Amino acid sequence: MLRTRSPISRRALALTTLAVCAALAVRPLPAQPASGWSQAGTQGDYRVRNFVFRTGDTLPELTLHYTTLGRPQRDSRGVVRNAVLILHGTGGSGRGFLSASYAGELFGPGQLLDSSRYYIILPDGIGHGGSSKPSSGLKAAFPRYGYADMVAAQYRLVTEHLGVNHLRLIMGTSMGCMHGWMWGYSYPTFMDGLAPFACVPTQIAGRNRMIRTMAMDAIRADPAWNGGNYTSQPPGLRAAQMMLYIMSSAPLVQQAQAPTRDQADSVIRAYLDARMRSTDANDFLYQFDASRDYDPSPHLASISAPALFINSADDQVNPPELGLAEALAARMPKTRFILLPIGPETRGHGTHSLPRVWGAYLREFLSTLPQR
Repeated sequence: MLRTRSPISRRALALTTLAVCAALAVRPLPAQPASGWSQAGTQGDYRVRNFVFRTGDTLPELTLHYTTLGRPQRDSRGVVRNAVLILHGTGGSGRGFLSASYAGELFGPGQLLDSSRYYIILPDGIGHGGSSKPSSGLKAAFPRYGYADMVAAQYRLVTEHLGVNHLRLIMGTSMGCMHGWMWGYSYPTFMDGLAPFACVPTQIAGRNRMIRTMAMDAIRADPAWNGGNYTSQPPGLRAAQMMLYIMSSAPLVQQAQAPTRDQADSVIRAYLDARMRSTDANDFLYQFDASRDYDPSPHLASISAPALFINSADDQVNPPELGLAEALAARMPKTRFILLPIGPETRGHGTHSLPRVWGAYLREFLSTLPQR
């Protein structure tokens, strides 16, 4: 395990106003149409009949939406050797990675994960994007899914529908980072390596869980929620979004984006207005409730794949002062942990979606990653 630190950069307050609040959200940075990536890839749906959840509930048809770039390549034994699975964060979607700041840094010609050489798989998790979710029609009657269900569904999509029998790499951001660890112990020989960014491999507790609980309670306690049977979004959703912003934002970035009182008021109100237009209360509630069954810590010894584990020092979702990442990474001998120092390019929790910040570490990792 390696832990990297350096002093906080004095240039931090010279940050530009790039993506006013998007980089602070739990989801990856949104697609930028000007980049040309927003229309990239092949989209599809895998419809799983009678999907059984860990609760015992069954959904007659579970739709799993996905995007792929490139084509799978098999070796002489028929093993796919170039597939890369990238897993999104809470509230996001696979297509959220198709931005200039992510795809434009990784998937282009000659770049690290050049999609002419790699088979990139970008799934939408259960409850997210174009996959089945409460707002698809069932509302609060939708099965109460958890992370274990989401990972099991991802595995079925990859193997049953896409026909991929091995992954070169699993990358994940935030919730996708957590899913990556679960892949590591659930299917330990299925991947050559793991690259989980912006999480810790243990049960969500402390401040992280408290804020999630308050956000969920803000929705459930609102009479307008009506047990999930509302006709317009309950005001409690706005309070929940406020808590999400506090959890996932970073003080230096906020100060640079809004250095005056009036700018601060304008930025946060614009952020909340935008999130209210694009978020459904039941979807939000289910997405955050899904983390209740997450705790890979008893299974870390089963993770045999080499891992590049990166967090950022300004990430308030996973505060470095807790020391959890270092302690847990030490239990996995093939894991290298890196704590990125706060600098002019970091964006708090949103640093997980900025390859220009951590790309060099990923390049080094892939250059020495053996096939398994």
